[in-house]
Amino acid sequence: MTNNQEKQLTNIENDDTLTNRQGHPITNNQNIRTVGNRGPATLENYDFIEKISHFDREKIPERIVHARGAGAHGYFEAYGTVGDEPASKYTRAKLFQEKGKRTPVFVRFSTVVHGTHSPETVRDPRGFAVKFYTEDGNWDLVGNNLKIFFIRDAMKFPDMIHAFRPDPVTNIQDAKRFFDFCANSPETFHMVTLVYSPWGIPANYRMMQGSGVNTYKWVNSEGKAVLVKYHWEPKQGIKNLTTKEAQEIQAKNFNHATQDLYEAIEKGDYPEWELFVQIMEDGPHPELDFDPLDCTKLWPKDQFPRLPVGRLVLNKNPENYFLEVEQAAFGTGVLVDGLDFSDDKMLQGRTFSYSDTQRYRLGANYLQLPINAPKKRVATNQEGGFMRYHNDKGPNQNLHVNYEPSSMGGLKEAEQVGKEYTPMIEGNLVRESIDRTNDFKQAGETYRNFEQWEKDELINNLVNDLSICPKDIQEKMISYAKAADEEYGRRLREGLEAKNKEKHHEEIAEEFHPLGAYNAKKAVEQAIQKGKDTKSY
Repeated sequence: MTNNQEKQLTNIENDDTLTNRQGHPITNNQNIRTVGNRGPATLENYDFIEKISHFDREKIPERIVHARGAGAHGYFEAYGTVGDEPASKYTRAKLFQEKGKRTPVFVRFSTVVHGTHSPETVRDPRGFAVKFYTEDGNWDLVGNNLKIFFIRDAMKFPDMIHAFRPDPVTNIQDAKRFFDFCANSPETFHMVTLVYSPWGIPANYRMMQGSGVNTYKWVNSEGKAVLVKYHWEPKQGIKNLTTKEAQEIQAKNFNHATQDLYEAIEKGDYPEWELFVQIMEDGPHPELDFDPLDCTKLWPKDQFPRLPVGRLVLNKNPENYFLEVEQAAFGTGVLVDGLDFSDDKMLQGRTFSYSDTQRYRLGANYLQLPINAPKKRVATNQEGGFMRYHNDKGPNQNLHVNYEPSSMGGLKEAEQVGKEYTPMIEGNLVRESIDRTNDFKQAGETYRNFEQWEKDELINNLVNDLSICPKDIQEKMISYAKAADEEYGRRLREGLEAKNKEKHHEEIAEEFHPLGAYNAKKAVEQAIQKGKDTKSY
């Protein structure tokens, strides 16, 4: 039989021909196979069964937090310096050493509390996670747009998220639950001040800051370490929204930030950020009125200037959202040589939790997915696990040897060049808070640094949401505001007193609404009042 005759006996297939996952060309993608054109269907409908069974499984568990996200590819370009000094003075991490050195990156932006299709105008921190594909392997810098956090100890993280997420009975986010947690956790007040100001609703992803939030360490070739904080500053400028502006945008487009990022990159208007670091000598620093490992605190810029170290450019959109953005997996424990952990209690807890949640979502072999795999050789002795599809073995490795040490051709340890960082650790094992909590001073400084319109927006937003809370919660939040700044406390009290006069507090306390959605009950009533009667069909 000739080649032409063979081709005539098979389905015609071209580069754009639809196939199933077995590679079989699909000749009819419109109809299942049935007995006659009215059915019934037969069980051996392979093409349909493969298609529908995959469809039934195409959603994977969403992230517990940071579920709604957008992302893009780009590069990080190092300056080779930290301020005016060579980068090597502080860190031996290779990506920072040479001026002009470019490292590929993937960046994912996100909201935090709500699900995968929540609006991008919610009052909520925004995630800012960067995966650096360095020559020494991946480095993940996982942070937020705001430079501090609500809590300082990872033990409280599940409680915090439970309080901020929708009520387990009504499935509606409730400002009373939010403030119930915050009023009983004074350390949250600085973050509350920021989140309830316009900084709680960034205009989009391109025009917001980023921060590593936690304290890390840099280690140089001599094994000396310094404490370090990371800050991303957008070259596009910073823009935030008022509650009214956010509501107007949400009414027209609840994907506006994703669309803005995608369209900017498509037309060549590549977003750019400059990376700054703050550096502090390692140690407890008793001269400060806060602990440098406390992630509810800012490091004052006048004492610890922000030094430029490089720039980030996003110049390529994902080709497939699920493959790249949804399956992208980040972890605070993903550090390369020259970068290290501090004893920041939130960082210590995040380092376990972040990678653990990726194994839950994507399986034990999530690092074999292209978006997560390093852009360098990988050689491990790991075996098995769900969806493993290739061996992480070296080219000259004896495939019979999946352990170490071995003298029969197995993998060997790397030779360490830089001196290992070996901090001295001494003390009793305790369950205690840090000594210098100082929960309100920086909140006051932040308030005083706000422009007048930002102060007005903050007070209005707090008053609207606190007005539905019980009196004891209101009084606690007022006391925190007063401890931060006299004017802050006075304006909050006056605003609540005026709001509470509008109707009895008992009536107000029965209501609930999402953060920043005061008078949400009116929307429920308007849907009934403005809905048009119609007949059944």
